[in-house]
Amino acid sequence: MTAVGDELPSLTVHVTRKDLVRYAGASLDFNPIHWNESFAKEVGLPDVIAHGMLTMALAGRVITQWVGDPGKVLQYGVRFTRPVVVPNDDKGATVELSGKVRDVNEDGTVRVDITAKFDGKTVLGKAQALLKLS
Repeated sequence: MTAVGDELPSLTVHVTRKDLVRYAGASLDFNPIHWNESFAKEVGLPDVIAHGMLTMALAGRVITQWVGDPGKVLQYGVRFTRPVVVPNDDKGATVELSGKVRDVNEDGTVRVDITAKFDGKTVLGKAQALLKLS
């Protein structure tokens, strides 16, 4: 039985520049802030950053792995609060993801709060999902 306060299994993901290239190809988002160091720095970023939607998708894995069926996700939304800076090495950026049940409703839905952290700081705000468990 799912209860308020239940923690979902956490997930740690390493995002590399190679992942950014693959995501750019799949999403057709070739913005140079995601691959060109000098351009990223020219526009005030510390280095190349991960696509926000990639970070959102990674955070969504916490819920889909927990619920087992992506079709049970009724709503999912986030606000982008900080970039994930991806160094040009084989390790990449480490993103730590977790979730906690916030509400269990009589209609069989559950609201989950999701936390995504990079470098110890939250990178997604108001990350929440509504799931249909029954």
